[in-house]
Amino acid sequence: MTTSVALDCAYFDAWRCRSCTLLATPYDIQLADQQAGIEALLPPMAWDAPHPSAVGGFRNKAKMAVAGIVDAPTLGILAADGTGIDLQACPLHEQPLVDAMPVLEELVRAARLTPYDVPSRRGELKHLILTASPDRELALRIVLRSSEALPRIRKHLGLLDALPLVSVSANLQPEHKAVLEGDEELLLAGAGVLRMRVNGIALRLRPRSFFQTNTAVAAALYRQATAWIDETDPASVLDLYCGVGGFALHAARPGRCVAGVEVTAEAIDAARETAAELGADASFTVGDATGVDLEGAGAPELVVVNPPRRGIGELAARLERSAVRRVVYSSCNPASLARDLAAMPSLQPVRGRVFDMFPHTAHAEVLVELERR
Repeated sequence: MTTSVALDCAYFDAWRCRSCTLLATPYDIQLADQQAGIEALLPPMAWDAPHPSAVGGFRNKAKMAVAGIVDAPTLGILAADGTGIDLQACPLHEQPLVDAMPVLEELVRAARLTPYDVPSRRGELKHLILTASPDRELALRIVLRSSEALPRIRKHLGLLDALPLVSVSANLQPEHKAVLEGDEELLLAGAGVLRMRVNGIALRLRPRSFFQTNTAVAAALYRQATAWIDETDPASVLDLYCGVGGFALHAARPGRCVAGVEVTAEAIDAARETAAELGADASFTVGDATGVDLEGAGAPELVVVNPPRRGIGELAARLERSAVRRVVYSSCNPASLARDLAAMPSLQPVRGRVFDMFPHTAHAEVLVELERR
């Protein structure tokens, strides 16, 4: 039976923000349409029921573009003409993020942080990026065009004492282009680490770390992948594009050789620290996932891949030629997943499950298990 629209959003109703393109569609229909579309795109396989999300209050990260003027800044998104649309009460965000927005707005005013104006290419403050953990702790990144405002920010950091912040950093992004962050990150306060407690594992996020934006659904994704891995109980597991170690640390078991590879050294350091804290038998290496040796007797029995939206590219052909028996593929882009599966005909899809990481949009996370035939 069709349910009613599950989330009220004044911004959507007023046509101020239409990012949630499917918000007017009842949620059960969203899930059914999403499942049908993904099944049609991918090869035949058994499908578990899709894993739903909360319809609101699920996003653990707020990426707020800052516009307007110092005394009246907007925190939200930019309109097509570059003007700001304030979305401080966005109902997608977890409550600690919404509660923090007035304090961040006050910091902008007190520290005289001139919002960056896209049309004129003038101003300093580009974005405020706030992340919340399941323990309701927060990490803040302040994206600036230059270091000019840093002394004023440091002077007014006391305004943030009302928030449960464990990390405050500034990211310098001097270029005028559609890139969220720059190469330089400066820690201003706190330890620079946000613990994301997922299924009892406290993953460590540093300012530049990637993590799924929907913590509850990410936890379900890790549980499902781990259950599939444990069913066949491989002696060796290799987690490629491992990030801070989510899949690898969930899969670690006594007597099982687990390793992770990730190009970002900061993420590998975090994964190693978590493994040491857990006493997990898991090792992590900085490297390019596409260059890992998958040949011969040393090939892992099972490989986990969790690539960016572009997919695994040339790694698909290497997996096809390898001795790897099973692959668990977590994809945020069903189109690139379909291309990659077509490039691995010897690794047949056995089963899949859709995880609605991004409700009210056409985006989805898909988990597929492949078995060599």
